[in-house]
Amino acid sequence: MNAKTPTADSVPEGFRQDAKGRLVPEDQIKEIDKLRDEFVLSIVDRACELRDELRDFKGDVFSEIEAFVETSAQEYDVQIGGKKGNVQLTSFDGQYKVIRAIQEHITFDERLQAAKGLIDECLKEWTADARPEIATIVQDAFRVDAAGNIRTGQVLGLRRLNIQDPRWLRAMDAIADAVQVTGSKSYVRIYKRDESGRYLPISLNIAEV
Repeated sequence: MNAKTPTADSVPEGFRQDAKGRLVPEDQIKEIDKLRDEFVLSIVDRACELRDELRDFKGDVFSEIEAFVETSAQEYDVQIGGKKGNVQLTSFDGQYKVIRAIQEHITFDERLQAAKGLIDECLKEWTADARPEIATIVQDAFRVDAAGNIRTGQVLGLRRLNIQDPRWLRAMDAIADAVQVTGSKSYVRIYKRDESGRYLPISLNIAEV
């Protein structure tokens, strides 16, 4: 039977656990290896503290934005309910703005295939009348991305085309009916205006600061 790998809490005094789970006596470890271990762990500890602070900050900001939106609505005697939407808040001097954005994850059900069938009927007729550019736009919309998923933005973008063919209109209705919102994710973005008037994000990404 294999020996049970010790946990960090069960490592006895005077030993350190190596990457293979073995207990190594402290006096057999080179000083530079000890220093490296302590250095890495100190950085990890600080990183975990910052992560926890960012998590708390994010939660506080979402709660405070929601409370402010409700306070603002009370000025007009409005009760806000249902799904929370996007909100943009700007400082009085216009130098800063805070945006709460809700990004929905959208998929399509089987009705998308009905829409594509109607669109294919249109394309078959239209390409005979020398309108290949429309066919290119539509066929590109139904291409999948690198992960094999339908590109929702391109498909939904077809509804902006001003085409009045009854089959096309039925296809657009089918696309609308096929939309399924399977989840959403909330974001907070904070911006500062530069000298040229552009709002630039205040980055909280360690790779960008």
